[in-house]
Amino acid sequence: MEPVAYVYFPPSPTKSSTPTISLTPTISLTPTITEIPSVTPTPAISYTPTVTMTPFIPLPIELQFTGAVTPNSDAAFSPITFSRTVLNYAAEDPQTVFQNPVQKLYATYSYDGMTNGVQWTMLWYRGSELLKYDTSPWEGGTGGYGQYALELPVEEWLPGTYQVIFFLGTEWKVAGEFRINGYPPSPSSTPFPSHTPTASWTMVPSWTLRPSDTRWPTQTPIK
Repeated sequence: MEPVAYVYFPPSPTKSSTPTISLTPTISLTPTITEIPSVTPTPAISYTPTVTMTPFIPLPIELQFTGAVTPNSDAAFSPITFSRTVLNYAAEDPQTVFQNPVQKLYATYSYDGMTNGVQWTMLWYRGSELLKYDTSPWEGGTGGYGQYALELPVEEWLPGTYQVIFFLGTEWKVAGEFRINGYPPSPSSTPFPSHTPTASWTMVPSWTLRPSDTRWPTQTPIK
């Protein structure tokens, strides 16, 4: 009797195909969102690695050394900050990118472990061009705060990367960078040339033509 029952009521094998629902786990592909962290490597100071070219003191500057004290190997400088203004040796609104026009920028820093009399040198560069330097025996004491300024004519603040490098002896201790964006105003746009024409001098004869100026001769006979 059992074989006959299977003839009239055959088992339906279609139910075995229902496990196809197991394909829904394709949602596991959503972890592709993990690619978003690729946005993070966008540091604004990404140009600082250019300091890795091993800074050195040009020989003409090194020949000016007069310090006779051996630098302290433990002497340290803080990172250099840059700003348009300072207050009590502290940078106000420090930045690494400045927009033209610029006339004067300050470099501020702190230091510790210094020794008076050691040769200290500061170099200001724009690209590979040396803009300013200072070298002398250190007189700032063991620790504290310091500031230096770079002031140029407005038209000479060309766009590009600027560097400041500190040395003790011939060994560089710290370097900082900032950028200038935008072109400076041309010299012709400055107010100074507008004063060069002596137009105001040409107005002197017009005074002699005014009747009111006839009073001047009354002042000439001085008794």
